[in-house]
Amino acid sequence: MASAEIYNKALDLLSRREHSRKELYLKLTKRFESKEDINLNLDRLEEKNLLSDSRFAEEYVQARRKKGFGPIKISAELEKRGVNESLISNEIDKFDDWEDLAELSFKKRFPDGVSKDFNKLQKQKNFLLNKGFTFYQIESVLD
Repeated sequence: MASAEIYNKALDLLSRREHSRKELYLKLTKRFESKEDINLNLDRLEEKNLLSDSRFAEEYVQARRKKGFGPIKISAELEKRGVNESLISNEIDKFDDWEDLAELSFKKRFPDGVSKDFNKLQKQKNFLLNKGFTFYQIESVLD
């Protein structure tokens, strides 16, 4: 009985959006005690290709890019959600336009362009750093 409940709850969560295995595991452990049953059901979902860290990573990177986030922040967020490092780097490496995205985020936030004032320039750099862009990407925007 509990195993069917776990499976149905997992399907319910997956019907709303993609989840990583770790995310789904953590959500299910809040509701159900049997970690063994949870893992068995997660295995079943993976076998049926209903749960996929690869698909989750792909969708996550797309969504975060649309919000103007850079590769460092996206990678850290995926790692926190339990996605394998090789999957993360594969998804991040699919895009070679991170400098363009950094510039787009910068122009959206700072329509007046790069500041000549040192303190304002630091704020602009920090903005891009907090968005998760590399120093190289930031320098390409500010030059």
